[in-house]
Amino acid sequence: MAKYLVIVESPAKVKTIKKFLGSNYDVEASNGHVRDLPKSQLGIDIAHDYEPKYITIRGKGDLLANLRKKVKKADKVYLATDPDREGEAISWHLYHALKLEDKKVQRITFNEITKNAVKASLKHPREIDMDLVDAQQARRMLDRMVGYTISPLLWAKIKRGLSAGRVQSAALRLICDREDQVNAFIPEEYWTLDAHLTEAKSKKEVVVKYKDSISSREQLDQILKELDQAVFQVVSVKNGERTKKAPLPFTTSTLQQEASKVLNFSTSKTMRLAQQLYEGIDIKGNGTVGVITYLRTDSTRVSEEAAAAAKEYIEEAYGAPYVGAPVQAARKNGKVQDAHEAIRPTDIRLTPVILKESLTRDQFRLYQLIWRRFTASRMASAIYETVNVKIDAAGHAFTASASKLKFDGFLSVYTDDEEKADNNKAVASLTADSQLELKEYDPKQHFTQPPAHYTEASLVKALEEDGIGRPSTYAPIITTLLARRYIVKENKNLYMTELGEAVNDMMKKAFPSIVDVSFTANMESLLDMVEEGKVSWKTVVRNFYPDLEAAVNAAEKELEKVKIEDEVSDQVCELCGRHMVFKYGPHGKFLACPGFPECKNTKPYFEKTGVKCPKCGGEILVKKTKKGRRYYGCENSPECDFMSWQKPSNEKCPRCGGYMVEKGNKLTCADQACGYATNKSKV
Repeated sequence: MAKYLVIVESPAKVKTIKKFLGSNYDVEASNGHVRDLPKSQLGIDIAHDYEPKYITIRGKGDLLANLRKKVKKADKVYLATDPDREGEAISWHLYHALKLEDKKVQRITFNEITKNAVKASLKHPREIDMDLVDAQQARRMLDRMVGYTISPLLWAKIKRGLSAGRVQSAALRLICDREDQVNAFIPEEYWTLDAHLTEAKSKKEVVVKYKDSISSREQLDQILKELDQAVFQVVSVKNGERTKKAPLPFTTSTLQQEASKVLNFSTSKTMRLAQQLYEGIDIKGNGTVGVITYLRTDSTRVSEEAAAAAKEYIEEAYGAPYVGAPVQAARKNGKVQDAHEAIRPTDIRLTPVILKESLTRDQFRLYQLIWRRFTASRMASAIYETVNVKIDAAGHAFTASASKLKFDGFLSVYTDDEEKADNNKAVASLTADSQLELKEYDPKQHFTQPPAHYTEASLVKALEEDGIGRPSTYAPIITTLLARRYIVKENKNLYMTELGEAVNDMMKKAFPSIVDVSFTANMESLLDMVEEGKVSWKTVVRNFYPDLEAAVNAAEKELEKVKIEDEVSDQVCELCGRHMVFKYGPHGKFLACPGFPECKNTKPYFEKTGVKCPKCGGEILVKKTKKGRRYYGCENSPECDFMSWQKPSNEKCPRCGGYMVEKGNKLTCADQACGYATNKSKV
C-alpha cells in the first residue's frame, strides 16, 4: 500500500487529521516555522539584491531530522499548513529544509478541520503558490529592516530594550494622536428640552423632545418664555415600518471587537480560544473535531454547503419565515482575501448547548458568540412598527417617536446593545385629534464629550478601516505595545505612557513615513499586489530600504538623547532610605533602588488586591510561584502563611463565618465542607 505523509503546522491537529485519513497516512507537525532570518543579524544581503539568509530555527534540528526520516518512507508528501500567506511560506520553507525537490510534493489547504474538508482537500492538491510566499517574504523583510535598523537607535537615544516595528509604530501613532485629541478637546455647552405631556383621554404620559439645538442657558430661557401658556397640538402622526438587517458573519476583526465588547476578552485571548476551537475539541461521541472555520480572515463569504445547511436548520428550528437572504458586505477599499470564508461553526447543528459539556467556560462563551452570529446572518430581518409624531407649541417644534417589534427575525438568536427598551410607548396612542396638557418641562445641561480613548476593540476597528496590518497581526500589535510598556490598559481603555510618547515623538521626527497611516496602508496594498502577482517582491524591498537607511543615518547624527524618568513608588529602600522606583525585567515589574550602582537593592513588586488577610489583617497581594502560576498571599509572609489559588473576598460567609473566594461570577466559601455560594452581585 502507498504511504503518504501529511505535514501540518500545529501538533493539536495531528491526532484529529490522522483519524480522518486512516492508516495509509502519516500526519506530522512542523510546530510553525522551521526556517527564519537569524536573530543575531539583519539577515538580508543588501549588496546582493536583498537576498534573505534563512537558517534553521534553533531547537528545530531534531524535528527536521524526524521529518526527513518520515519523508524517505513516504511515496508522496502533502504540505497542509494553514491557508494563508504565513502557511504558504511555511510550506515553502519545509520544501527546502526537507530537500523535497526529488519527491512527489503537493500543497493542500482546508478552511475547517472536519472529515469532509480534509478529504476534499486531497482531491484538489496544487503547487506551492509562490506569489503568496513572496508576499510573506516581503512583509518579513520589511519588518526586519525596520526593527533591526531603528531599534538600536531607540536604545541609544531613549533606553535599552525598546523596539520599533513597521506596523506597530503606525498603531502607536494612532493611539498617541487620539490622546492628543482628548487632551486638546474643549467642551462646548448645549441644552436639551423635554416636555412631559398628558394625553387627555388616556391620561398616559408622553415625553416629547425639542427639535432644534439649544446652545446656552440664555437661549433656553428665551424658549421657555415663549412657551409660557403655549398649547401643544399634534401636527402629524406618521406610521411606518423599519427593518433591521441581520448582521454579517464574523471576520477576525469583528470577532475581536465583539468578544471584547460582549465577553470582555482581550484580542490575544480571543485568538487563543478561537485557535483551540479551530484545531479541534474532543466531543463526546464524535471524537476530536474542529468546531469553527479558519480564524484569520477578512472575508464574510460563506460556502454554498454551509449556507444550505444553515437554511435547512433555521427552517426546522425556527420556521420558514425566519429564513432570510444573506446580507452582502459592502466592498471595502483594498483587497479582501476571499480565499477564506467568514468565521463560522463547521456544523450549525453542533449548537452551543450540545457542546457545552465539551468546552471550557471561555471556549463555550466564544463558540456561542460565533454560532449565534453566523446563525443570525442567515436569518430574516427584524421588522418594527414605527410611529413619528410632530407637535407644535407656539411655533416651536417638538417630536416624539416609538417603535414596536413586529417580527423578531434574527433577533430571536442574536441581539446587541443597540436594541434598547422603548419606554415611550404612549406615543403610539396619539392621533391628530389628541388633546395634550403640559405636566412639566425637563431642561438638561450637557457638554460635548472628547473622543473616547481607544480600547482594544476600537483600535482593531481603526486598524482595519485604515488598512494597517492584516487579520493575523491585530492581536500581536496590541500585545507588543502593552509588553513594551508603550501603552497601558486601564478599565479597557488604552493610554500612552511617557515611554510610548517618547518613542512616538522620535519616530515622527526621524521616520515620518514609517508612522504615517497612509504610507503603512499603501505598503499593505503593495503586499496584496505581490500576492496577486502584479508586483515583484524585490521591487517593494528595493524601493523601501535606501530611504530607510538614509533616515537612520540622519537620525543618529541629529536626534538628541531623551531621558525617561522611572516611575517612583511609595516604598522606601531599607538600605539607603531613597524612594524605590519601578523597573521592568523579563518576568515583569519589580522595585529597584535609584541609587544604583552604589545601592543595588531590588525586591519584587506585588499588586495589591484591596482585600484584608483573613488570618492577620494584612494586605493580600497577587504573587507568582517559581513556575509563574498566580496565587494570593499575605504581605506579612513568611510570618503569616495565608495563601489561596482563588482571589479572596472581604465578605464573610453568612453560613459559617469563614472567608469567601471569587470563582467566575460567584462567591463561594473557602471551606469546601461548608459549600455556601452566591452570585457576586448579590453580595
